[in-house]
Amino acid sequence: MNEIARPIAAESTAVGSPPVTAGRGLSPLNRRRLANFRRNRLGFWSFVIFAALFVLSLFAEFIANDRPIFVSYKGEWLFPVLVDYPDEKFGGFYARPDYRSAETRKEIADHGFAVWPPIPYSYDTIINGLPTPSPSPPTWLLTEEQCRPVAERTGGKGCADVEWNWLGTDNTARDVLARIIYGFRISVLFGLILALVSSVIGVIAGAVQGYFGGWVDLALQRFIEVWSAIPTLYLIIIISAFIAPGFFVLLGILLLFSWVALVGVVRAEFLRARNFEYVRAARALGLSNVRIMSRHLLPNAMVATLTFLPFILNGSISTLTSLDFLGFGLPPGSASLGELLAQGKDNIQAPWLGLTGFLVVAVMLSLLIFAGEAVRDAFDPRKTFT
Repeated sequence: MNEIARPIAAESTAVGSPPVTAGRGLSPLNRRRLANFRRNRLGFWSFVIFAALFVLSLFAEFIANDRPIFVSYKGEWLFPVLVDYPDEKFGGFYARPDYRSAETRKEIADHGFAVWPPIPYSYDTIINGLPTPSPSPPTWLLTEEQCRPVAERTGGKGCADVEWNWLGTDNTARDVLARIIYGFRISVLFGLILALVSSVIGVIAGAVQGYFGGWVDLALQRFIEVWSAIPTLYLIIIISAFIAPGFFVLLGILLLFSWVALVGVVRAEFLRARNFEYVRAARALGLSNVRIMSRHLLPNAMVATLTFLPFILNGSISTLTSLDFLGFGLPPGSASLGELLAQGKDNIQAPWLGLTGFLVVAVMLSLLIFAGEAVRDAFDPRKTFT
């Protein structure tokens, strides 16, 4: 029996499931997939741009912050961007120093120097002394007459001497560009966590359905149909009436429903492959169901999972943005792209808010869609084996 089972299993693994990478480097199949992924130029460069933007957003504190990155003060090296120093460190009397105040800046300048981020505002920094009432337009749209009073108070002569807000401020005098950087990071992190965890749950549920079939498949399928019919938005509205929705609260609520997206695809793969010859041979050899599912059937399902993952990430980010736009998402004051869109709707006289929010969300989701199409092409067997 073993002599018969081994060639069947080996042959089926080569045909029915992706071969395991042998030795160092990629297998021929994975090399072809990578080549197909790169061949889709739009999708490949969309992935590179999106990944670069996400990596940059991970260092948002070094790009946009109301604290200096580095301070040399009385011969001591300080890193306010990473450490909370007491105000008495700089001769003050408060619990936390205001690095943007004239007194603190003068104290640091008299005894050393400070290196500031390119954008001297964090996502929650309230900017005082704006040339116009908030929401204030981008500085490059201001006239010299609008800049002159602020410049004179700070010892400058015009707009060139005023601290710039490249994309203006929102209705509470917070820098829009800084909020976009932080909002991009929290949106992608939320989407990644939700997509990955829901994919794991969906793959497990679909694998159990497809492998065992019968009454297990029937019972789980009826449960999924009922469960997916529950209106998620209404549930979030009800829960938000009792508790303040936060990052992990929203993540937990959406995770209850988002896992069903992959169940059908994985279930179909397991139903198709569970009666293959190499699976029957594995059962005859006495392998456990868990080992058969994870070792022999899961690689086939992972192809569909990886193909759908960019689109699931896209949907997760869109869901968070929509909830923030409706006011049922992250707490007020959080860096949120959806809140920026809502401010654009409420402040028609400030078109830079709505246009900026729309362009950022549109570009981010478009990059994900193009990258997802490239991933789908990479795993398309009609293109893989040409």
